[in-house]
Amino acid sequence: MAKKAKKQQQSGGTPATVALGAAGVTHTVHSYDHDPAHPSYGEEAAEAMGVCPDRVFKTLVADVDGALTVAVVPVAGSLDLKALASAVGGKRAAMADPTLAERTTGYVRGGISPLGQRKKLPTVLDASASSHDTICVSAGRRGLEVELSPADLARLTDAVLAPIGRT
Repeated sequence: MAKKAKKQQQSGGTPATVALGAAGVTHTVHSYDHDPAHPSYGEEAAEAMGVCPDRVFKTLVADVDGALTVAVVPVAGSLDLKALASAVGGKRAAMADPTLAERTTGYVRGGISPLGQRKKLPTVLDASASSHDTICVSAGRRGLEVELSPADLARLTDAVLAPIGRT
């Protein structure tokens, strides 16, 4: 199966899309031209796809009590670090060093996906995701988003659902 995944990646897939295909999860991949000058990767994705920013989620990597943790929150808001720490039973959270986040997940900033990461990290999905039939998250590179059900995302990432986003 590793050969199949590698072949799919070489033909344009990312570890995230390969993971979705291997899991047999219904999803839609959205591609758009990324503008490096845009101030927000997530807002750019929402605009390019014509999707409400409440349905487009950004993937952030934080350090909770010394352990890297993934937070998936709407691009229209921000991450509540205290709520994230609480959601995973921690005391203190801070944003992770970007270089460490990239090295650990295997993705570049602005393209970090909660799916198909090099090292599986504890993941928390903002509870607001469950109010949508589908949400969009990075598919593993800038200019590529994947749309799927929040339940499938939570299942594939073993995510905890908690109110970690702020508007």
